[in-house]
Amino acid sequence: MAAKSDGAAVSVEDDNTPRSLSEPGNPAARPRCTAAGGKPYTLLDCCWVLCALLVFFSDGATDLWLAADYYLRGENWWFGLTLVFVVVPSAVVQVLSFRWFVYDYAELSGGEGGAASCSGSGTAAGGAAAAGDGTLSTKDSDQRGGSAVAVNAANVTPVYASSAPPATAGRVGTPWRCCTVCMWVFQTVLHVLHLGQVWRYIHALYLGAKSRWNSNGPRRQFHWRLMFESADITMLRLLEAFLKSAPQLVLQLSIMVHESGVLPLQGLSASASLVSLAWMIASYQKVLRDSRDDKLPMSYKAVIAQMLWHFFTIGARTVAFALFASVFQLYFGIFIVSHWCVMTFWIIQGETDFCMSKWEEIIYNMVVGIIYIFCWFNVKEGPSRFRMTVYYSVTLAENVALTAAWYTYRDPQTADSSALVVVCLVACSFALGTFFMLVYYCWLHPDGPVLGSQWGGCVDEGVVGSGGVAGVIDACLTPSQGSQTDIVITSPPRTLPRTKDTGEPVPGERERDRERDRDSCLPVFQVRPSPSSSPALLHRTSSSSRAHEGPVIRIDLPRKRYPAWDAHFIDRRLRKTILLLETTSGISPRIQYRSSMMGSKEVLEYETTV
Repeated sequence: MAAKSDGAAVSVEDDNTPRSLSEPGNPAARPRCTAAGGKPYTLLDCCWVLCALLVFFSDGATDLWLAADYYLRGENWWFGLTLVFVVVPSAVVQVLSFRWFVYDYAELSGGEGGAASCSGSGTAAGGAAAAGDGTLSTKDSDQRGGSAVAVNAANVTPVYASSAPPATAGRVGTPWRCCTVCMWVFQTVLHVLHLGQVWRYIHALYLGAKSRWNSNGPRRQFHWRLMFESADITMLRLLEAFLKSAPQLVLQLSIMVHESGVLPLQGLSASASLVSLAWMIASYQKVLRDSRDDKLPMSYKAVIAQMLWHFFTIGARTVAFALFASVFQLYFGIFIVSHWCVMTFWIIQGETDFCMSKWEEIIYNMVVGIIYIFCWFNVKEGPSRFRMTVYYSVTLAENVALTAAWYTYRDPQTADSSALVVVCLVACSFALGTFFMLVYYCWLHPDGPVLGSQWGGCVDEGVVGSGGVAGVIDACLTPSQGSQTDIVITSPPRTLPRTKDTGEPVPGERERDRERDRDSCLPVFQVRPSPSSSPALLHRTSSSSRAHEGPVIRIDLPRKRYPAWDAHFIDRRLRKTILLLETTSGISPRIQYRSSMMGSKEVLEYETTV
């Protein structure tokens, strides 16, 4: 089987011959959700998707209702602008969504149409792979280089859902073609009606339910598909939010200020757009963290705090935009374009690593420049405190300048009291957003509180004596370090406070020094614990040992660093490789990226991979 992966050689190897899924005690048959750290699909996840659907429908319905109201009132100019900001961004997102569907489903239907039955009879593709003569090439297999995904499936055996042998191609060809035609028609109609995201949300609910209720083998397949679908939804909805909801919010606020009045539908539409923006930024960050096994997942408390943070900061930003645009229409356009150019240049200078090619990266940076017009969006690895401080300092200065310009040159009919209320609204909204940002980073951040102590405790006689090594582990690891396997062993500081040598120890002085040294001890070196140190470490060790079983997908690319998506989420050909291995093998594949820290043996393996 050969496939293309953007100039990166990807080899798929089977480390161990898989045993039967029904064999008791088989560690490979247990669910191992690498993409999300093993977190199962819960009822809270289902409720979150349902709320996302509600936000989507509320945003679109209120905008269309308001456009119809403008038309009935005879305000054709406002009707046209409102309708344009609804239809055009939605059409762009639908085209992108349908393009992804075409790429995914065209290869799926073409590869399985003549060789695999639908779901009940078996997986003939796995048999072809096991025989060593099955070949599947992607749409872009002849483009951008000649590297391929080489699959050594000599030890991969087909897994059947029932005891019956796989059906022949002749018996399943006609029903499969009918299913394919129906799916194409169904998806085309959905995207023409601008309901592509709705289908993806419903599909995500289905995959989540199947991943929770199915047995171990199919559960892993549904989990991978769920993570891929969730990534697609968040990318599409985030793009739509900043192409549709953000301009719509500024437009409706400008109309309110220009006409010195607020219609109920205007307030409803603006509120729905603001909620949609804040919701999608927080949802995007959650799904991104859930997709990476090197990051701790984000709790729903943190998601709500982040949503409130963006809700109030974007609210203050858009109100300042609307105030300034109601007086200086031309200068407002110049300001927006200038801000976008500066932010895009700043992002490009940061050398982001999100896409698989240079030009895609530039387009991505331009889109993020649009996001930076309204709010902060982290796109660069490493500590972001300095960059966030610079951004919000610039944003605060711009908000003050825009609001002050409106207050100075506002309509004379606007009373001073009303103007002061609006100015205080902008200031209080920005302050509330900053407050929730501090709440998120100080108490709810997945990696631990920023202002908390880095080390939860130190090794001393009392801890070792009472709890042994397990007590040391519990005392020295904070929650933010719970996912690591390294244990911090500390020693007293090299420089100890000295006292005058009087020949006689001062009563109580030695105890005070010991307490002071214990409180100020810092980590000096790190060692790896024994597997028998703690039940938690035993569980991690057994999990890591299970992770070395089964087929390994070696991707000849350095792993993208957070906050970028992994390559197997961006490159849809790598997705197909993973899903195909999940289908044809009874063992969940393990993904391994090329690392700059690998040994000489691993380097040789990558160099000899074709």
